[in-house]
Amino acid sequence: MSTPTASRDRATRSWNPAVYVIALAVVALSVGPVVYGALGGFRSNEQIARDPAGLPDPWRFDNYTSVFGNPQFWDYAVNSLVIAALTTAIAVGAGVMAAYPLARYRFRFRESLFMVFVLGLLFPLATAIIPLSIFISRDLQMSNSWWGVALPQAAFALPVTVVILRPFLMALPQEIEDAALIDGASRIGVFWRIALPLSTPALVTVGVLAFVTSWNSYLLPLLLLQDEMKTLPLGVADYSTEHSADTAGVLAFTSVAMIPALVLFLALQGRIVNGLQGAVKG
Repeated sequence: MSTPTASRDRATRSWNPAVYVIALAVVALSVGPVVYGALGGFRSNEQIARDPAGLPDPWRFDNYTSVFGNPQFWDYAVNSLVIAALTTAIAVGAGVMAAYPLARYRFRFRESLFMVFVLGLLFPLATAIIPLSIFISRDLQMSNSWWGVALPQAAFALPVTVVILRPFLMALPQEIEDAALIDGASRIGVFWRIALPLSTPALVTVGVLAFVTSWNSYLLPLLLLQDEMKTLPLGVADYSTEHSADTAGVLAFTSVAMIPALVLFLALQGRIVNGLQGAVKG
């Protein structure tokens, strides 16, 4: 039986100031630029030039109102939203249909097939960006379109989707599936009525990852999209070039462009953690 003194000693040993210092430093490096950019949008160029690290004094809202009143911003936002939604739907839909048989069925070369998806994690989109853009533009004739960007992004999001979903689906109790089959459910019925609802945390996790990755994508849209079809990352780059002297306006434009992905991630972070924990346990 442990004594109060022993408990206090264990608590003292478990409290390591270096861990908290490192954690705070990581948080500051991660959140600091976002906060600086958001606050910089509430300042004037004169304030930023006079005191780059200061707070808004007085607070100005015209930078943000000009962003929301800019028609090009909404064109960029709609393009980014549609492409990200298409990418997420394709990646999650195809990923769960590929992960389910790899998790619940036993067949020859099952593990070898799964290793194909695992190896896909080693090849990011940037490694094939040039031949892929040529193939989409010249052979598929899908340049400057939503589908031309969404389809390859979904294909490269498929490996991480399958790798996360498969262990989660493997962890589902076999007894539930057996009971449903005894009650007359088909294999497809088990998939739609049991596997998918129970896999909601993992589906949310891979969906958010696919959405945020697509929303922040830059290279592929840069090579495939022009003019009114450009996405927000391209819009931010164009706005920064055209208004390079308007530092406050650029900060406001950049901050607003981050809001959808940031809000989505913060709103669903609990489900994301649950989905990753289930995948690790599986």
